[in-house]
Amino acid sequence: MHEQHGELLVKIARKAIEEYLEKSRVIKAEEHFDIPEELKKKRGVFVTLLTYPEKELRGCIGYAEPVFELHRATVDAAISAATRDPRFPPLKINEIEKTLVEVTVLTPPELIEVDEPGEYLKKIEIGRHGLIIERGLRKGLLLPQVPVEQNWNAKEYLCYLCLKAGLEPSAWLSREARIYCFEGVIFEEIEPKGKVVKREIGACK
Repeated sequence: MHEQHGELLVKIARKAIEEYLEKSRVIKAEEHFDIPEELKKKRGVFVTLLTYPEKELRGCIGYAEPVFELHRATVDAAISAATRDPRFPPLKINEIEKTLVEVTVLTPPELIEVDEPGEYLKKIEIGRHGLIIERGLRKGLLLPQVPVEQNWNAKEYLCYLCLKAGLEPSAWLSREARIYCFEGVIFEEIEPKGKVVKREIGACK
């Protein structure tokens, strides 16, 4: 994805949060920005909020599947990350000036096929693969940047993925578990309302 498109997504996310916190209004991105065709395609997307300058997580919500047009999904994910992440209290309007906005655009998840669960350890590449696990009604997702930031190896990544889904850490070894990978591109602010840079995560193999 072009850097200008990613920069626009970050601006859309920030505008959505500001309008919602100030006016309790859900914006339509096309009323504020010229939306290119690339951002009208259905894509998965996550919006991550980080405190500045500490860069501690403040909220992260999104869509793993490409169910909405990208610009619309970004608006909804941004508002949800700011106000509906159950791990954090809702963001207050005076916090937005000290909050970094990060948008991760995803490709559709692909099932990782293995003969034995132990093969996952060789097929997962840290820093490239985001993961989703499904078992029964349980489902959990971790973005590709998370294991890098936490300095996890592949086994730790899988264990924490299971915990995210509300499963026991060893659930990835179950033959009933299905694990998917996806690729992602991160667009992140250097400082609040500042320059936006692109960080590649990579493709599934």
